[in-house]
Amino acid sequence: MSFNIALSGLNAAQKDLDVTSNNIANVNTVGFKESRAEFVDVYASSLLAAGKTKVGDGVLTSDVAQQFSQGSIQFTNNALDLAITGNGFFATVPELGSLERSYTRAGQFKLNSENFVVNSQGGHLLGFPINPDGSSSSVSLSTASPIRIPTASGAPTKTSQVDVRMNLPAGDVPPANPVFDPSDPLTFNNSTSVTIFDSLGDSHVMTYYFVKASANEWNMFTAVDDVMVDIPSTGESPITPEYPLPAPTPPTQAGVTGAVLSFNASGDFIGQNPALIQTAALGPGILSNGADPTQQVIIDFNLDIGGPNPNEPTQFASNFEVTALKQDGLAVGRLTGIDIGNDGLVRATYSNGTSQPLARIALVNFANEQGLTQVGNSNWKESLVSGEALAGEAGSGTFGGINSSALEQSNVNLTGELIDLISAQRNFQANSRALEVDNQLNQTILQIR
Repeated sequence: MSFNIALSGLNAAQKDLDVTSNNIANVNTVGFKESRAEFVDVYASSLLAAGKTKVGDGVLTSDVAQQFSQGSIQFTNNALDLAITGNGFFATVPELGSLERSYTRAGQFKLNSENFVVNSQGGHLLGFPINPDGSSSSVSLSTASPIRIPTASGAPTKTSQVDVRMNLPAGDVPPANPVFDPSDPLTFNNSTSVTIFDSLGDSHVMTYYFVKASANEWNMFTAVDDVMVDIPSTGESPITPEYPLPAPTPPTQAGVTGAVLSFNASGDFIGQNPALIQTAALGPGILSNGADPTQQVIIDFNLDIGGPNPNEPTQFASNFEVTALKQDGLAVGRLTGIDIGNDGLVRATYSNGTSQPLARIALVNFANEQGLTQVGNSNWKESLVSGEALAGEAGSGTFGGINSSALEQSNVNLTGELIDLISAQRNFQANSRALEVDNQLNQTILQIR
């Protein structure tokens, strides 16, 4: 019997050495969780046995339990390096369409050849679908799907409106040459340009020319890619609520009709003619690349008939200054960066200045983390003991937050493991000694004559 007891002690000490050695070997493994060997004594007795004098039958390894304490956070320069601070696991699937989910705390993710977010084993990171405003449309694990980062932001948008804010110099005088010519700077006072886009996402330069007509009136002409564009009358009455005289007629020069901007003696913008300043269709003469030839552009000066408004043009005694020149068109955007918030929202930014929410990273928790089945590569799988996977958003409920450009290091305390290694070694030596003493006693008994 004593042989078996000593042998069970050796096996337990060896198991302790194995667990400790494995912890030490993975001290630099991202997302690794240390294990602890847990032992119980072996005791067996029969109905008529003398329980008070029963010694016991040795030791048994009852469990090698994972310890899911938080590891330290190491910051990186990769936006797809993710670390969870608090409870939760990332969910991954080995391939598209698979329902075989694995769970991990190792957040070393990257893009594969198809722009899916994957880990080093090729597992696809799962995320919840979202609404256009970035809110989650569902937080069920059954609706989570692999996260993909598109390289383009979608179809281009043609420019339909340009907002202009500026100051026209009150001290300017009408040009000496009254005949406007866009190629002659002496026939206009000021000009400015903005880039607009057609229906195919191609860019064009739209230029505005301002000609002083009288003390408080300016004529405006426009061109796209150096081709003059007409501003036809809309049939609506001109907006001149404070103008004391009939509204000035838009001028026709350089082969096109322009618009008139009117100011009062305080430099406030008070009227425009036509009421809607909109170009004629740009036509195939300008859009020769197959884009929509019916495209028209509204030039909005934000006229406020209620009085001065900071969004309107002004006519003050200062230099010509453009304070805002915005258009609503978009070119085709290419991916320039990925931003991941603490709540797991994945947002892509593009070269056309837009950003787009793509998905929200799914986090998963379990009623009993130590019941998870360890499968290697810092991955675990659900088991009967762990309970079902409970999905949710980062930062909500009991789920921790997600740090982008960071990795959770192993939670192994190397100093403590080295002490445990010495202790396990001593236990092994002590049980070896017990086995040796048992052998000597048996030898002594066998030599009795």
